[in-house]
Amino acid sequence: MSESSGPATAAASTRSAARSAAEPAADRGLVGMAAALAEGSVSARQLTEQALHRIAAAQPELNAFRTVRAEAALAEADAADGRLAAGERLPLLGVPLAVKDDMDVAGEPTAFGCAGSFVPKTADSEAVRRLRAAGAVIVGKTQTPELGQWPFTEGGAFGATRNPWNRSYTPGGSSGGSAAAVAAGLVPAALGSDGAGSVRIPAAWTHLVGVKPQRGRISTWPEPESFNGLTVNGVLARTVADAALLLDAASGPHPEDLHRPARICAVEAARRTPRRLRIALSFGMAFTATPKSLDPEVRSAVERLAARLESLGHEVVPEDPRYGPIGLTFVPRATSGVRDWAARTPDPALLDPRTHEAVRTGRLLGGLPLRVSRRAEALLHRRVGEIFGRFDVVLTPTTATPPLRIGALAGMGAMATDRAMIAACPYAWTWNVLGWPGVNIPAGLTEDGLPVGAQLLGPADSEPLLLGLAAQVEAAEDWAARRPGWGDAATGVAGGPECRG
Repeated sequence: MSESSGPATAAASTRSAARSAAEPAADRGLVGMAAALAEGSVSARQLTEQALHRIAAAQPELNAFRTVRAEAALAEADAADGRLAAGERLPLLGVPLAVKDDMDVAGEPTAFGCAGSFVPKTADSEAVRRLRAAGAVIVGKTQTPELGQWPFTEGGAFGATRNPWNRSYTPGGSSGGSAAAVAAGLVPAALGSDGAGSVRIPAAWTHLVGVKPQRGRISTWPEPESFNGLTVNGVLARTVADAALLLDAASGPHPEDLHRPARICAVEAARRTPRRLRIALSFGMAFTATPKSLDPEVRSAVERLAARLESLGHEVVPEDPRYGPIGLTFVPRATSGVRDWAARTPDPALLDPRTHEAVRTGRLLGGLPLRVSRRAEALLHRRVGEIFGRFDVVLTPTTATPPLRIGALAGMGAMATDRAMIAACPYAWTWNVLGWPGVNIPAGLTEDGLPVGAQLLGPADSEPLLLGLAAQVEAAEDWAARRPGWGDAATGVAGGPECRG
């Protein structure tokens, strides 16, 4: 593949540099913060204090964090400043970041959205260990719905996490806390996890870049694989460059991981403009035996992005992947994963009734149906992957609808919740079955000012191509300039759904 720098990328870099010169370091994003720390124009303690101030100010309304590590984070920041002063340089040295509360942080509990008293963990998960090795300061753990099951971030254990673009709406789920924290400017980027779109859905509904990498790219250890291979760890950020930097820092296997893809350099990939690509524009949905339809505003936003891709020189052709019976293989893997996680909670009686129903289903399907589902993956790779013999990338909506209102799915039974989830989010989960990469990019705002997104989907190990294409679109769209009216640098809070920039 022949790739080169393009004029659109250069123009975006100029705009980004102009913004960075005028903005305080805390507003420059992950790349800007790391550069400011390295050059000594700001300290890790200053950035961490600012992040903690913003979190504290936003928490009563946004509720993005389950755990805030104020004292520990400041100690980590002071240590980072000492290392910077001694001349040490690491990719994220001194940068404050957040991780989703399904990842272990030593000294903190991992509640994964559940109620109850969880014992603090004695060691970091592998992804968190790698962030620390890159120098990051972990300011806290973000909210997630119970065991990451739903595309909204609400629950009896912690209340509701709200969307910075409009607090009457959910930021999505299950990485909703991470998305809300990044979109509101509380942290420059965050780790999430994606088992059925749980990075890409909240990224779409909060105007962020959300990367679901190849299975195994970011370790899920202490799980050799998570939710029977459906769930991977991913990243949320405002820009492709920020997402790529965090992806590189977090990536790499634990010796006992089941999936160990070859190393990539996401940062370099995001700097390359791709060759002319053949892109399949797909609005088709995999069969689920449930009703679903595409919102006209979402369709229009994705069609506009398709036209943008054509204006950048790519060929865009309507075509759907051949999904076949892929849905039959998802349920045994997902519900068996819920069953396994639920068994680890300190008091299962506190779990949502819908979780108990998923556990019962997981017990029924956790034997032969689960084994058959896993064996079917190779066949699905061939069937769905056939499209990549004719196209380089598939473009789809990330969700079928704009963000849901807070409480829209509250009080529903298990079956009604599943049907409502599938109706809102029928596009993302198929790539979890396949284990392949997908990147959400912002597609614009609805008439009501709510964000929607589009997915760039590729075959195995295609993150470099997807990131390069996403960066090319970002250079033309300049989506990072549009932010919710939340997160003033001085006060930490500026309410309202209007945009700035």
